[in-house]
Amino acid sequence: MSRGHAAGMAAVLVTAVLWGTTGTAATFAPDAGPLAIGAAALGVGGVLQAAVAVPALRREWSRLRAHTGTVWAGALAVAVYPLAFYSSMRLAGVAVGTVVSLASAPLASGLLERAVEGRVLGRRWALAAGLGIVGSTLLCFAGPVGTTATTAAVLAGIALGLVAGATYAFYSWTVHRLMARGVGRAASMGAVFGAGGTLLLPVLLLTGAPLVASPQAFGVAAYMALVPMFLGYLLFGYGLTHITPSTATTLTLAEPAVAALLAVVVVGERLSAVGWAGLGAIAAALAVLALAPRPGSALARAGSRAVSRGRR
Repeated sequence: MSRGHAAGMAAVLVTAVLWGTTGTAATFAPDAGPLAIGAAALGVGGVLQAAVAVPALRREWSRLRAHTGTVWAGALAVAVYPLAFYSSMRLAGVAVGTVVSLASAPLASGLLERAVEGRVLGRRWALAAGLGIVGSTLLCFAGPVGTTATTAAVLAGIALGLVAGATYAFYSWTVHRLMARGVGRAASMGAVFGAGGTLLLPVLLLTGAPLVASPQAFGVAAYMALVPMFLGYLLFGYGLTHITPSTATTLTLAEPAVAALLAVVVVGERLSAVGWAGLGAIAAALAVLALAPRPGSALARAGSRAVSRGRR
C-alpha cells in the first residue's frame, strides 16, 4: 500500500469518526427539527467549502462549466442527503437511521461504479462491504429499547435512510468523477458542496429559528457545521484523491460504530452483546479493506491475471 493510499484511507477514517459525533451532538439541541439540523450542518458547511475554494474555483471555472451537469447533480444530492439523514434518525432512532444510511452507501456506490464505469470491485471489497453491513445490522438490532416510535415511523425512517445512503454515494461519485476529469480537489469539492449548501440555505431560513434560541443550540449548530461537515468534508475530499468512492463509502462504515460508542459513553445508552458483535464485524471490515491490494498495484494486477486465467 502506497503512502498516498494509506493517507487517503486515514483521512476518510478520521472523517467517519467526526461524522459519528453528529447524532450525539444533535441530542443537545432537542427543540431543533431534523431539517434545521441538516440544513445548518451541510448548508453552512457547504458554503464554507466554497468560500475557502474561491481561488481554485476561479482558476478552474472553464473546466467546471464543461461539467455543469455533473456539478449540479452532485449539488442536488448534497442538498437531499442531510435532510433525509437527520429525518431518518428522528423517525427511526439514531442507531437505525445511521445504520441504514451508512450501510446502504457502499452498495449504492459499488453498483454506481459498476454500472457507469464498468469497475470490477473485487472479492475483498465485497467481503468488506458484507462484513460492514452485517456489523451495522447487528448494531441496528442492538439499538435503544423502549422507543415510542410507531412501525410506520420506523419504516419511513428506514426509507429515508436508503435515500440518504444513495445520495451520499452519488455525490461522492460526482466529486471523484470531476477530479478524474482534471478538475482539482478544492474546485471539485467547493463547486459541488457550495452549490448544494446554497440549495439548503432557504431550508435553514425557514426552519432554523430553534438553533439560535439558546447558546447551547447555537453551539450545536456551529459545531456540526464547522467540524463534522466543513473539516470532515475537507478530509473526505483529500481521501477521494487517493482512493475510490466505493472504498471511501465502505470506510465510513466506521461511523455507526463511533455513533454507538458515543451513545454508550456520552448519552448513557447500553450496548448489548449483539451490539459489541456488530462493532467487531465493522472492525473486521475495515481490516479487510486496509489489507486489500490497491487497484493498479503489482499485487492487484497479479490477482487480476489469476482471475482471468481461472475464467479461461
